[in-house]
Amino acid sequence: MSTIASISTAPGIGGIGIIRMSGEECFNVLEKIFIPKKKQKINEIKGYTIKYGNIVYNEEIIDEVLVSFFKAPKSYTTENMCEINSHGGNIIVRKILELCLKNGATLAEPGEFTKRAFLNGRLDLLQAESVIDVINAKSDKEAKTGMKQLEGFLSKEIADIKKQIMDVMIQIEVDIDYPEYDVEEITNNQIINMLNNVEKKLIKLEKSFDDGKIIKEGIKTVIIGKPNAGKSSLLNAILKEDRAIVTEHEGTTRDTIEEFVSINGIPLKIIDTAGIRNTKDEVEKIGIEKSKEIANEADLIIAIFDASKKLEKEDKEILEISKNKKSIIILNKIDLKPQIDENNEILKQTGAAIIKISALNNIGIDKLYEEITKMFNLNEINIDNDLVITNIRHKNLITNAINHLNNAKKSMENSMPIDIVSISIKNILEDLGSITGEVVTDDIIDEIFAKFCLGK
Repeated sequence: MSTIASISTAPGIGGIGIIRMSGEECFNVLEKIFIPKKKQKINEIKGYTIKYGNIVYNEEIIDEVLVSFFKAPKSYTTENMCEINSHGGNIIVRKILELCLKNGATLAEPGEFTKRAFLNGRLDLLQAESVIDVINAKSDKEAKTGMKQLEGFLSKEIADIKKQIMDVMIQIEVDIDYPEYDVEEITNNQIINMLNNVEKKLIKLEKSFDDGKIIKEGIKTVIIGKPNAGKSSLLNAILKEDRAIVTEHEGTTRDTIEEFVSINGIPLKIIDTAGIRNTKDEVEKIGIEKSKEIANEADLIIAIFDASKKLEKEDKEILEISKNKKSIIILNKIDLKPQIDENNEILKQTGAAIIKISALNNIGIDKLYEEITKMFNLNEINIDNDLVITNIRHKNLITNAINHLNNAKKSMENSMPIDIVSISIKNILEDLGSITGEVVTDDIIDEIFAKFCLGK
């Protein structure tokens, strides 16, 4: 493989910048641009050491740097690797990268360092995918789940399930190849026991995706209400910052505002929408239609009403939008003289929880958090003791494996020949192998690593 190089730190001004290189010629490229303060041949420098020196071009010092050395096979990619720690800033790090490329390295593709770690056998595909989950984590639980998968907990569970299947597959192959020994009844019992045990484990993993989806994607939460009901004030109260413009004028919010906040370690994707009302303003009309579309796709609707005013036609339309969805009714502005409360018959008919707050004075926000926690059982999501599937690719493959398992059981019930049963069992193995990357096409590998950032 060629020697690759890339900037691994985010663009912009910072204390340090890191340029990463990996490949057989890594140290030869480095030797052309790096001069250690303590004179030493680059190839003689031990792995897991850091050397101080200068990056030089045409005898001109470009930057003083620290270079970390990792020698094959004890590196992230299992190849020779180095990381050049320079001063931060776009100019310096780009200049050093250009020097690496001029002297024999090629620019790394997105995720290519992790891709090499997978191709070289240091990580399986499931672990490699968890790297991007750790990087993109929006909450503590998502980061922790990603780290558990990176450490191989889920890979081990998949390997254990495969071993159970393989132990029986060996017996099936013996039965097919040597029918004269007449061990079919023993083999059938082994198959049935194995399928039942594997089914329990796969169904448990498949069901864990319900929690995994919440951990990874968060709860898509839409705030809807009439203009000046307090939507933007509620968003600001939840975020504890003035993210949305708040005025006494109606129709201030014309487009959606999206932000993330963490509740009990779970990300809440909160979307503030345009106030729902009849209007002749074309731009506001577009915003209102967009609000309704987003509400239909939401996991949770927070319908907010001005408690100091009686319910009007638009309020009833908002309740209609919330119908048959997970929703919470907020009665805002309780600091003013109330015109409606939790005993209002129209509101009670919805069956939704009703919470009274003052978004402006930050009163009652904790009750909203408590209701969301209860509604989505957030306190019951246990990532310390349970394995959780967070990746839709993995979930779909587990579902496929369960379908093939059911086909195998039906074949057994219908007294089909054992070699027919074995086809479905082999399909289970193939599905599980696709999760960890033992059975996967180049197209899928390329698609997975294309989602990574440069330098990882």
